[in-house]
Amino acid sequence: MTTAKRDTYTPDTLLSVAVRVFNERGYDGTSMEHLSRAAGISKSSIYHHVAGKEELLRRAVSRAIDGLFAVLEEPGAIRGRALERVEYVTRRTVEVLMDELPYVTLLLRVRGNTSTERWALERRREFDQRVADLLKAAAADGDLRTDVDIRLATRLLFGMINSLVEWYRPQPGGAADREQLVDTLVRLAFDGLRTGH
Repeated sequence: MTTAKRDTYTPDTLLSVAVRVFNERGYDGTSMEHLSRAAGISKSSIYHHVAGKEELLRRAVSRAIDGLFAVLEEPGAIRGRALERVEYVTRRTVEVLMDELPYVTLLLRVRGNTSTERWALERRREFDQRVADLLKAAAADGDLRTDVDIRLATRLLFGMINSLVEWYRPQPGGAADREQLVDTLVRLAFDGLRTGH
């Protein structure tokens, strides 16, 4: 007696496949047919788990956004001088990016063509603003150079962090390399911004 092949996909495994395909093809260039082929399941099986492609996008970018906003609630982001807090947030943001690389990559590639993308862009701007506020507070405390425009410094900081999605690839057993990367990025950013005292 043979048994029919059962759908072994869970919402998480399906999401992982969808994120990979969205990153390879672009969200707009991905159809439900592409997702079904990549997952090796029928379109109807996908619809058993989600309402459609946009729900997969929302779940994926939410995972990245939730990880970033969670950093802002950690004790290191709340306690201490503003400079210590913004350095902590920067370090943890890089770690979230490395931990959730495909999800953050997708988040950074959304362009605002759908309601989910517009929501994601708004949440990204909100996160960026929270970090910019920490930098402003650090400047007000006298811990950052006064000859550097804080808005420009914020953009450059995020440019450096976000560029990791283009070239960073985790290596098995690469914990030391990962830690060195985080330390180097934080040191480069803040050694250039910190006042000399």
